[in-house]
Amino acid sequence: MNFDFLPDPLPHQLAAHPWAQLVAGLVALVLIALFVQWVVARVVLYLAHRLLVLAGHEKWDRAFIRRRAYHRLWYAVPFATVALGIDEVPRVGHWATIIERMAHGGAWICAFLAAGSALSAWQDVYADTKEAQTRSIKGYIQIGKLALALVCGVLVLSILIDRSPLWMLSGIGALSAVLLLVFKDTLLSLVASTQLTSNDMLRIGDWIEMPQAAADGFVKDIALHTVKVQNWDNTVTTVPTYKLFSESYRNYRHMFESGGRRIKRTMRIDAQCVRFLSDEETARLKRFRLLHDYLEQKQTEVEQANRNLGELANEPANRRRLTNIGTFRAYGLAYLQRHPEIRQDMAIMVRMMEPESQGIPVEVYCFTATTAWTQYERIQGDVFDHLLSILPEMGLRLYQAPSGSDFSGVAGRLRGEMPTL
Repeated sequence: MNFDFLPDPLPHQLAAHPWAQLVAGLVALVLIALFVQWVVARVVLYLAHRLLVLAGHEKWDRAFIRRRAYHRLWYAVPFATVALGIDEVPRVGHWATIIERMAHGGAWICAFLAAGSALSAWQDVYADTKEAQTRSIKGYIQIGKLALALVCGVLVLSILIDRSPLWMLSGIGALSAVLLLVFKDTLLSLVASTQLTSNDMLRIGDWIEMPQAAADGFVKDIALHTVKVQNWDNTVTTVPTYKLFSESYRNYRHMFESGGRRIKRTMRIDAQCVRFLSDEETARLKRFRLLHDYLEQKQTEVEQANRNLGELANEPANRRRLTNIGTFRAYGLAYLQRHPEIRQDMAIMVRMMEPESQGIPVEVYCFTATTAWTQYERIQGDVFDHLLSILPEMGLRLYQAPSGSDFSGVAGRLRGEMPTL
């Protein structure tokens, strides 16, 4: 029986058609690459996952999974397999070199992407620590990713054009001036971010005030290029990192660490009400607990000084006398020194400034025992409520610029006193 009508065996058909050998070889190579990928995913990466879990580093394992570090490393396996096995494919010819370079470059890209994911996972793990509340490593992570991208770009490009990476680096050196111009902000931010973090100049949670950038609030994020500040009105100001290194700003962190917040506020006393105290007024003010010891001591000093003057003391201008504004300053100082919410180990002053056209400034300078904003404002308000209320007892009053009602009142009185014709 003649079997010539039956097809030839498969090897004979492939030998008769070169393109069929090429397709079969490529299909076999792809299947092998996928099988190797499956083996790596099931064995090697599974072992890495189990080792992290057994070592007690579940956070790292979850971070690697969240950032797809395992998957990106997994994707590098088929590229590497193709790059190693493309020469075994029959009839591939000069395409073998092109495919091998592209697969080789793809494997390195996946490997560097996996390394970048590992850096992101490190940032996630660090974010759950106490140190992350004050120190940010986001700038360092971005620097690391930038370095990985640069190395990956040079390496992959050198593979694709079949040149040494050193040759590529020499070309980059020739273009250094252009690169410095293009990446000027990045380089400035790199130096600034490193200096800010290493010198502990800025932390997450610091209250900073930078008027030139309209920033007044807490630092929420420190990155390579920008620093985000959440202002008190809940807006967010983005400040370039290098500006925080090259320009001045106010950081209130040390104030919070000291545990005392400064009160520095001025009361303006009407100059027309400043005068000497009479003996009757001095005796009356001795009833004040905060002034009794002060007045007793001062009265003794005044009497001794006046006795030393002899007959000159008969002239009032020669005698030493107490003033109402000086007594008020002594009262304010005694009040602050006995206030339970004022820090006694820090500076406390009630001082008189240079007289101005708006009155005589009397400045209160002290520190509260708390740095909480609401409590600070309450204490400051209580202090000045008391000091302003005690002014009439000393025969003093605040200076206040005349308002429209004052002028209208004076005009009404003048009209009432004007004789009718």
